[in-house]
Amino acid sequence: MLDFPRWKVVSILVLLAALMALAIPSFFPESQTKNWGWIPHPRINLGLDLAGGSYLLLEADTNDLINQRIDQMRDSVTVQLKRAKPKIDIGDISTRDGKVSFMLRDVTQVDSAREQLQTLTTGAGFTGQRDWDIAVVDGTRFVLTPTKAGIDEKINQAMGDATEVVRKRIDELGTKEPTIVRQGSDRIVVQVPGLQNPQQLKDLLGKTAKLEFKLVDETANDPNQLAQGIAPLGSQVLPYPNNPRGGNFIAVKRSAIITGDQLINAKQSNDPTTNAPEVVITFDSQGGKKFARVTQENVNHPFAIILDGQVLSAPNINEPILGGTASISGSFTVDSANQLAIALRSGKLPVNLKVIEERTVGPDLGKDSIDAGVKASLIAVIAVIVFMLVTYGRFGIYANFAVVINVAVIMGVLAVLNGTLTLPGIAGFVLTIGTAVDANVLINERIREEQRRGRSVIQSVELGYKEASRTIFEANATHAISGVIMLLLGSGPVKGFAVVLLIGICTSVFTAVTFTRMLVVLWVRRARPSHLNI
Repeated sequence: MLDFPRWKVVSILVLLAALMALAIPSFFPESQTKNWGWIPHPRINLGLDLAGGSYLLLEADTNDLINQRIDQMRDSVTVQLKRAKPKIDIGDISTRDGKVSFMLRDVTQVDSAREQLQTLTTGAGFTGQRDWDIAVVDGTRFVLTPTKAGIDEKINQAMGDATEVVRKRIDELGTKEPTIVRQGSDRIVVQVPGLQNPQQLKDLLGKTAKLEFKLVDETANDPNQLAQGIAPLGSQVLPYPNNPRGGNFIAVKRSAIITGDQLINAKQSNDPTTNAPEVVITFDSQGGKKFARVTQENVNHPFAIILDGQVLSAPNINEPILGGTASISGSFTVDSANQLAIALRSGKLPVNLKVIEERTVGPDLGKDSIDAGVKASLIAVIAVIVFMLVTYGRFGIYANFAVVINVAVIMGVLAVLNGTLTLPGIAGFVLTIGTAVDANVLINERIREEQRRGRSVIQSVELGYKEASRTIFEANATHAISGVIMLLLGSGPVKGFAVVLLIGICTSVFTAVTFTRMLVVLWVRRARPSHLNI
């Protein structure tokens, strides 16, 4: 019991002092800690409910995703059957009723066509089903129908990708500790602490950022037909609000020259001649070569720059565009050009997202929450200190000392982890303070019991810590299991509560068992008491 070497005492004191010191920067404004130079200044971030900020609930347009999938299958069928050897000749492809259907011109090619189409389907996850059903009707008409398993897998994959794209876009804003989590099968929760302008966030996340470059169909020049959505075969009509030639629509080829998937960078810049804001984009090597080849083949012909199904501009190709860079101009402000650049850099959203709920938490409300949390913590600390002091005397003082240090250590660990403190986190903080002395209560009561049995001071203290420690570790293990489950399965506030709770369990066990044992050992070694007044 008394074997507590000096190196162990020094190690414990240095460790606790270091962790408490790491909590200090969190009490100073961030603008001030930035000037501390080489001195480490980790800090605790405040969550949305404490710092204020914006909350958005986004819902995916799954119908649009299904329509995209059908259009992609239509294009894949066209290309696959044209490339077949021998070529498989088909009539027009229909996409009515959520199915892809077409007629074969040669009935002898049914088996060959089925083999080619089979390569376009895959297994839907681990369901054992295909993602498309292929059926032959009336001998020569093929019908491809998306299966439910295939649709569900596509939605799940798209939502996973969309969550990452949203995360990248918000990170580009420079915000700290945003919370971006999926909710259900088709929703994403976004919480951005400190952001008081939700419209900026909505504008950024509302852009699908699907960028395409397509050749303009110059044969479609009748404004009345364009207004009715009538375009030649192989072309489509798209809105063009800033059309300098008049009219709000333009016809473009369905197949894209190049897409935003081949971008490697996008940044806001200014047009060197007009100084108007624009977005300069850079393609990867493959995209740059393709863009150069197409512009070489179409000099003196216009091409359209399309974002999210709307034409931004349709400049004329006066000369081949080499070097893998291009600029996007339009009615941009500096902010809107910068937001478009962010959206393009982070990649396109695989599915349209719409805001179905939004909230803005003001900093005043957050300040009230912090004040209430601090008040609750102080009341908890004072109540615990008074109780322990009255009940256990000197041993209560040691326990109180451990509680105060435990509070500072929890804050230091949170700062090192760059954790976010939320209102439920403060609740976990208060709960941890209340339970931090549980271990000392068990230890002290066990020491009392050994004293009643007539054991010596050293034997009572040694058995008290030894026997109680087993119960303490088992009780906190079950406590920690609950915290881990909340951390893994919870989200947002529940996860914030679990983080503080788990940190508090670890630090309170260390301070209550190891630290107080060290203090008791040092006192017993120095004072050599014949009886414990506990």
